[in-house]
Amino acid sequence: MKNVLGLILGGGQGTRLYPLTKERSKPAVPLAGKYRLIDIPMSNCLHADIEKIAILTQFNSASLHRHIWSTYTRDAFSPGWVQILAAEQTPRSADWYQGTADAVRKQWVEIKEAGAKYVLILAGDHLYRMDYRHFVQRHIDLDADITVAVQPVAREDVGGLGILKMGTDSQITAFAEKPKDPAQLEQFESKTHLDKPFLASMGIYVFNMEVLREVLEEKYVDFGRDILPQSIQKRRVCGYIFNGFWEDIGTIRRFYEINLQMAKADAPFDFYDAHAPIYTHARFLPGSEVFNARLDEVLLADGCRIHDATVRECVVGLRSIIGQEANVQSTILMGADFYETDEERADNRRLNRPDVGVGPNSVIKGAIIDKNARIGSNVTIRYIPDRPDEETENWVSSQGIIIVPKGAIIPNGTVI
Repeated sequence: MKNVLGLILGGGQGTRLYPLTKERSKPAVPLAGKYRLIDIPMSNCLHADIEKIAILTQFNSASLHRHIWSTYTRDAFSPGWVQILAAEQTPRSADWYQGTADAVRKQWVEIKEAGAKYVLILAGDHLYRMDYRHFVQRHIDLDADITVAVQPVAREDVGGLGILKMGTDSQITAFAEKPKDPAQLEQFESKTHLDKPFLASMGIYVFNMEVLREVLEEKYVDFGRDILPQSIQKRRVCGYIFNGFWEDIGTIRRFYEINLQMAKADAPFDFYDAHAPIYTHARFLPGSEVFNARLDEVLLADGCRIHDATVRECVVGLRSIIGQEANVQSTILMGADFYETDEERADNRRLNRPDVGVGPNSVIKGAIIDKNARIGSNVTIRYIPDRPDEETENWVSSQGIIIVPKGAIIPNGTVI
């Protein structure tokens, strides 16, 4: 693995996760109470002994940069490095990244300086646990130019993915990006695996460094849409089947559903794996306080205060404060970046502004409350099936879910 460069793509504007991406990039979006999405590929790289890791960033990247620098620093005795490659204007290029392949092309000078033999290209917004050592070894054993991580999927999941066919020697023989035509789908369908008859690309690749250089010279913009279909005709492109849990957290609805699944007893992803923990920023927070409260199916992070409240089927993030007689259900609370002092709370009262957190007697169901939001007392946020999308100054409705953006204020007595 000393010959492998881990290259994490920081993502574009993340419009499908808006307003969570209004002030941050997709990989910086909080996950499961205390993590960020970028922590998943970073932890997988560290567990696989990948010493050289680069993260390509562009949109709203300030918070992601802070998180990387405060979390993944290497000491002077470590052989590797973690490097941020931000989009920039240079004599060779004056525009932004136009796609995944274009982003790598624009940073080629830095990438080749890593001196690696293999480049492992990863997405920054997926949830999974993979041992990349097995992935890279399979690439070597197959004598492949490019190896694609693939997963069996059901018919209803095919529309948003790239699907492919593999021969008996694991070589990919055909590929289609997000196919919609039933006749085309039939060509890729397996007749032996009826529950998951299609193989889908996970958007994770191993390239030989020299092969990566060659395909980038062809000026293609995107790996999945452009480079992969073209390379199948010219090079040995193979598939590595991954049967573990994997989720592309690309929409508000999937973000909401996956987070709430983490609070279930049978959560599909194990954050409690002692042999492969998910790393994140080390915080020095007290244990959470829970007094006379009723909690069920709750994933509770550090530093929270819940007094005389009811919380069910929720993710409760760092430093969350839930007031007396509040009732919170099927909701993601991302918490706060700070605690307010007594003086600050007194100022809030003078300004008729709620404290950070959920105020007394509020009822919230089916919502995402972003960091540092102020939910007043006697607020009602209701779940309404088929609620139309809408954006106001302090809340957004998207895919039937109410999102209160970072730092937003919901005054006392508001009904949404």
